[in-house]
Amino acid sequence: MIEAVQAPTQPAQISESSQFHRLQLELKDRWRSVDEFDRQPRQILVVPSLSLDQAELTKIEGVHHYEERLLFSLIRLRNPETRLVYVTSQPLHPSIVDYYLELLPGIPSSHARNRLELFSTYDASRRPLSEKILDRPRLIKRLRETLNPDQAYMTCFNSTQLEADLSVQLGLPLLAVDPALLYWGTKSGSRQIFAECEIPHPDGSQLTHTAADLAEVTAELWERQPELQRIVIKLNEGFSGEGNALLPLSELATVAPDQASHRVRVEAIQTQLAELRFQCPTETWEHFELKIHELGAIAEAFVEGSVKHSPSVQGRVTPLGEVEILSTHDQMLGGPDGQIFLGCTFPADDRYRLALQEMGRRVGENLAAKGALERYSVDFIAVPQPDNAQEPWQFSAIEINLRKGGTTHPFMALKLLTNGYYSPEDGQFYTKHGQPKYYQASDTLQKESYRGLLPNDLMDIIMGEQLHFSAIDGVGAVFHLMGCLSEYGKLGLTCIGNSLEEAQAIYEQVVSSLDRATADL
Repeated sequence: MIEAVQAPTQPAQISESSQFHRLQLELKDRWRSVDEFDRQPRQILVVPSLSLDQAELTKIEGVHHYEERLLFSLIRLRNPETRLVYVTSQPLHPSIVDYYLELLPGIPSSHARNRLELFSTYDASRRPLSEKILDRPRLIKRLRETLNPDQAYMTCFNSTQLEADLSVQLGLPLLAVDPALLYWGTKSGSRQIFAECEIPHPDGSQLTHTAADLAEVTAELWERQPELQRIVIKLNEGFSGEGNALLPLSELATVAPDQASHRVRVEAIQTQLAELRFQCPTETWEHFELKIHELGAIAEAFVEGSVKHSPSVQGRVTPLGEVEILSTHDQMLGGPDGQIFLGCTFPADDRYRLALQEMGRRVGENLAAKGALERYSVDFIAVPQPDNAQEPWQFSAIEINLRKGGTTHPFMALKLLTNGYYSPEDGQFYTKHGQPKYYQASDTLQKESYRGLLPNDLMDIIMGEQLHFSAIDGVGAVFHLMGCLSEYGKLGLTCIGNSLEEAQAIYEQVVSSLDRATADL
C-alpha cells in the first residue's frame, strides 16, 4: 500500500486574534501607573470611542460629545517625556484643549501642548469612533507615522472587537479588557460573578431573547418571591441605566402567585410587558422588544427601601495582574424610578466604603483570574438596617462595568488637580500635605437657558464668577462636556472641596452663577 505523501506544512498565517494577544504582552513594559512620575519616553494613543449599542446611546442627549470625558487623560503629560495622541470624531474647540492644559500642575502648558497631537475623523455620524478610524486608512497611516510602535500603547473608553482590530492595525497593545471577556460585564455575566464571589445580589433570571421567555422567567421570579412589589427588566447591555424598565406588580394583582395558575400568570405578564415603565422618556415597547431579541434581557427583583443608597467601587487589574482599588462613590440617580446615573459624590459613605472595597476586591480577583485587564466598577444598592447591629447595611450588587464610567473622569480630575493619592486603609483621598479631598460631580447639569453658550462664553463666566479651581486653596470647580453646552444646554462638572459639604456648596454656587449669567439671554 502506497501512503500519500503530505506536502510540507506551511507556517500558519498569524490570526488577528493571536496578533492582538501578542501585542497585549507588551503592556507590562510600557504601562506605568498614573501615580508614578515617569521620566522614560512614552507614547499613549487615546481613542475615547463609545463602542456601545448606538441605538441605546441615542437616549443620552449630546452623547457624541462624551468623547471629551477622557481629556482628563492629559494628566499623563505631567511626565516630561510622555507624548499623547487624542482622536475624536469632530475637532475639539481650541478653548477646551487650552482649558485642560492649563489645569496641569507644575508643567508649562506650552510644554505639554508640544507633546499633544490631536486628530479628528471629521465624521459626526452615529457610529463608534473606532469604526470611523478603521474606515480611514490614510488616518491610520498618519497615526502609525506619529507613534513609535516600540514605545506606544492605546487606551479607550471601552473595548470591543473594533478596538482590538484597531490595535492590530496600528501594531499597538491595547490597555483594556480582551473583547472575548466582555460577557463578564453584562447583566447576566455580572450575576454569575457575584454568585462565584458569594456577594449578595438580587434574585433574578437567566438571559432571555424573546418576550415570551422573558415573561416565563419573570413569573418564576415572582413565584419564588411572592412578596415582591416590582421587578426590573434589564437589557443585558445598557448604559447609565437607560436600558432598564420597571414592571409594577400591583397591576397584576389578580394573577399573583396565590391567585392564578402559572400559565395564566405568564400570559398576563407578557401582555403587561407592553406597559413597562421605561426610564428613558423616548423608549417604546416596540423598540425595547427588538433590543430583547438583539441584546437579551433579564428579570431581577427590585430592591425596595424607604432609604436607599447607590454606592459603587472602582478598581483595575494592572498589566502585571495586580488588583487595585481606585475609589468608592455614592451615585446620584434620577429618572422615573431612580435608575439613571446623574452624578456622584466622593468618597462613599464612611459607614460602608471599606465593605465596598472588600467586595470590589473579590470581584477584581475573580476578573483577574479570568484574564481581564484594566478598569472595572461594581454598582450596589445599600439599604440601612437600623435594627441589626451586626449587619447595619443590606448590600445588593447590581452590575459590573468593564470600562471607564461616569465616576472615572471626576476621579481623574481630582488626581490631575491635586497630584494626591487614594488611601485604601480608610477610603479617603489625600493631597501630598495630608489634606483629605471630597467632590460632587455630574454629567447632567442641563437647562434650556444654557443653550447657545459657546466654550468661550463659559470661560468668561468661569473667570468673572471666580468658579475655576484654585491651585492655592485646592478647592473649586473643573468642567467637562463643554462641547455639549451650545446645542444641548448640558454641562459636566466636578466640584472639589475640603469637605463634602464644601464641595456641594461649590456645586450650588456654580449653578446659581450660570443661572444669573443666562437669566437675561
